[in-house]
Amino acid sequence: MTTIAPRRLQPSDLTRIAAVGLRTRRMRAALSALGIAIGVASIVAVLGLSASSQAGLLAEIDRLGTNMLTVTTGQDITGKKVPLPKTAPGMISRIGPVQQVQSTGSTKAKAYRSPLVPAVNTNSLSVQAAGLGLPEALRTSVTRGRYLNAATATQPVAVLGASAARRLGFDRVYPGQRIWVGDQWFSVAGILGPATLAPEIDTSVLVGFPAAEKYLGFDGHPTTIYVRSQTERVDDVHAVLAATANPQNPSQASVSNPSETLVARAAAESALNGLFLGLGAVALLVGGVGVANTMIISVLERRSEIGLRRALGATKGHIRVQFLSEAVLLAGLGGAVGVGCGVLATVVYATAKDWAVVVPPSAWAGGVAAAVAIGAIAGLLPALRAARMQPTEALRTV
Repeated sequence: MTTIAPRRLQPSDLTRIAAVGLRTRRMRAALSALGIAIGVASIVAVLGLSASSQAGLLAEIDRLGTNMLTVTTGQDITGKKVPLPKTAPGMISRIGPVQQVQSTGSTKAKAYRSPLVPAVNTNSLSVQAAGLGLPEALRTSVTRGRYLNAATATQPVAVLGASAARRLGFDRVYPGQRIWVGDQWFSVAGILGPATLAPEIDTSVLVGFPAAEKYLGFDGHPTTIYVRSQTERVDDVHAVLAATANPQNPSQASVSNPSETLVARAAAESALNGLFLGLGAVALLVGGVGVANTMIISVLERRSEIGLRRALGATKGHIRVQFLSEAVLLAGLGGAVGVGCGVLATVVYATAKDWAVVVPPSAWAGGVAAAVAIGAIAGLLPALRAARMQPTEALRTV
């Protein structure tokens, strides 16, 4: 007697059989795949947008330069602020690797659109004395009008930071425009663009040092000094900056690197993405439950098919692999659609923000792999249940 060993299903045959099972129940399969697609799209979009935003921020930092240091007023042992010496900017400019030195000084004046505005409506704006080369040192520019020069720095003339202009209701500069600063009118000469490395400038009204002393009672002490040095010598300049700015009390001068703050912010944004990844994982899990439900119902509805195939010689392994492959194919299709949607969302949003479009391989590859893994896990129990059916029992229930 000759015994014929059952043959294994070829991958092409297995794919065709699995596809037939899905095509006969298109609506149910589509709804099950939708949950997988939403979860994968969420994961890919979150990782893609995170990588794109970080790439855009780091590119902005590189463009602005990482060689800017700031010196600000420190505190004494009682916690009281200690002003920087008036000679601090000049002393810092004598450091060999230093290329640019500009400073600002805070005044007690407030700025309003007109004297009729209630005093409490300050719009959180500050009035600062500013050096003439401040925009160049901060790598920003004047978007409207002109910046201060040697002549206007001595007169009641102001330049608005980007946010300050919006809060005061200015989007351009007209001849004769004025704002109420302190107790008198100041003409508006220009509006600055955003200062990424010095966001405090965006909410400031800038006037010249001589004008601040003459019209606003400014004491002449700088509160923030912006220093540009040779890139390869930043650490060397950082080491001596406090002692140079305030030789008598170096500990009372605070030195920082704004670009390090921005890099830390990028890392913090990345850490916060865990919440959104969790939501994507929940959606992916819900999709897996949908796949399991679809496959269980499919086994119940297809008893006659299972019994007929078993009667014609299909083994338990054939039935098991058939239903498992259907679940994997269903989840894989949902994962592929989800990856496409996630990448599309990343491209659209990153392009709108002028970021570099970055989709990490771990995002799309991991999304598809997670979808396939969940499909395999979700389809395992229904596949085992289908394989355990006896041919006579399956055919008897038809």
